[in-house]
Amino acid sequence: MRRIILNILLMLLAFTIQNGIFPLLPFLAATPNLLLILTFSFGFIYGKEAGMWYGLLAGILLDLFYSGPFGFYTLLYIHIGYANGICTKYYYEDYITLPLILSLVNELAYNCYIYVFSFLIRNRLDFLYYFGEIILPETIFTVVATLLIYRSFLFTNRRLEELEKRRD
Repeated sequence: MRRIILNILLMLLAFTIQNGIFPLLPFLAATPNLLLILTFSFGFIYGKEAGMWYGLLAGILLDLFYSGPFGFYTLLYIHIGYANGICTKYYYEDYITLPLILSLVNELAYNCYIYVFSFLIRNRLDFLYYFGEIILPETIFTVVATLLIYRSFLFTNRRLEELEKRRD
């Protein structure tokens, strides 16, 4: 129970930083997608069901914050949590290559989803401009941030498991 509460607090903190602090920093050309990192990490470590629940939380937070059709982000984040939960059987705690690859794939899928359903539908067909100005910088920032966040998340997860084992 303690782990679930901490994970929800991490999601709320990531949401606050991503949408409240990063936009105020003028030197950032793009920002890492912290909610995406946490959603795929939870799915990757805890499995499909947990990935879907945390994806639901992240999606609802984004849907409530941004205008547009409700469920736009929720649908995407639930699928990301589920798809990364499938990879939980390949999970090794100290193996960083697979989480980096998953971060790259998830960020590209996220940005392509945004492009198709926000720009392509409105007949804005300049994908190369969108790729160079938005997708590529955000993907680089997210993959670099994954290195730091994933390691710290693993450290916190190990500590919580040790506390739970001691208590039992």
